[in-house]
Amino acid sequence: MRPVSLQAKDTPLPTLSTAANFAERDRTIAINTYTTVLRRDRVPHDLFATYWRDVHGPLCSRIPGLGWYVQAHFDREQDAHLWPEIEGIRTFDNYELDGGVEIGFASADDQTLFNDTCAILFADEQNMFAATVAYALPKGSQTLVDRSVDPVPNGDDGLDRIHVHFGAAHTDAEAFGARIEALARDLAVEPAVLKVRVHLPDRYDNAKPAPPAPYVGHEVSTERELIAVLELAFATPLERRQFFASPNFQTATRDLDRDVAYATGFAVSGVYTYVRDKTLTLAGLRGSRPAQLIEQIGAVNQVTDEVRRLLMTGKL
Repeated sequence: MRPVSLQAKDTPLPTLSTAANFAERDRTIAINTYTTVLRRDRVPHDLFATYWRDVHGPLCSRIPGLGWYVQAHFDREQDAHLWPEIEGIRTFDNYELDGGVEIGFASADDQTLFNDTCAILFADEQNMFAATVAYALPKGSQTLVDRSVDPVPNGDDGLDRIHVHFGAAHTDAEAFGARIEALARDLAVEPAVLKVRVHLPDRYDNAKPAPPAPYVGHEVSTERELIAVLELAFATPLERRQFFASPNFQTATRDLDRDVAYATGFAVSGVYTYVRDKTLTLAGLRGSRPAQLIEQIGAVNQVTDEVRRLLMTGKL
């Protein structure tokens, strides 16, 4: 008898619209945080990723006040050419990450509610994270273009996704942010670029470590105090590298080194959405892999209101 595999299918073809732009759906996230995560050395990557997706993720999803929760998992070995070399700009020193997390809120009151009850969540970080750094985005983040139809991805959707982290060349946060915004606008009008989302967080202060997770590192080097992050998506790595070699990209990045001293790209292996618009997704309710299995087998009985009520309240 052939053994049954419980591995959920994780690489569907992307559903895109070349005409529609779904950026508007992200405007409900008024306040945001972008958190970098580094796994513990002695935790195998597969165990780390599974625990983060299926144990930590559903726990976080249930904290009151949460309006938006997305995990982006990074692949350290996917590609050696994620972001091109630009004269005057170098990569961050000793900068390895295993993911980036967005935790967002519809209002300041919702954020306060979350902060007042999140100790149970942050007590869990020590199990798989060596370091987490939460960059505050009190004015939220901005999506300029998003061609992906699915508002709640749960896995590898087949797109070539990267996060590019930039470090400022000076201490003028306003000038640095303006230059990154100009770069983002130039990229967003290019047909090859399927997503541009911009994070311009406040300067990180090591004297106020965040998030408040015990036994986890929260300090950054000087060059990582004032950063910006661009989320980008392309159809394929080939299209990405062809675009980076184009005259339009050269124009968009001309004199970028006046404001940017560091740039490092991270390949995204999967995007997992647990909460959108203050509502649990199937992944948020059940865990990422169980949600994939439910979708793969077509278990319509698992997504009824009765099942949801039972899981949320323990009552039918």
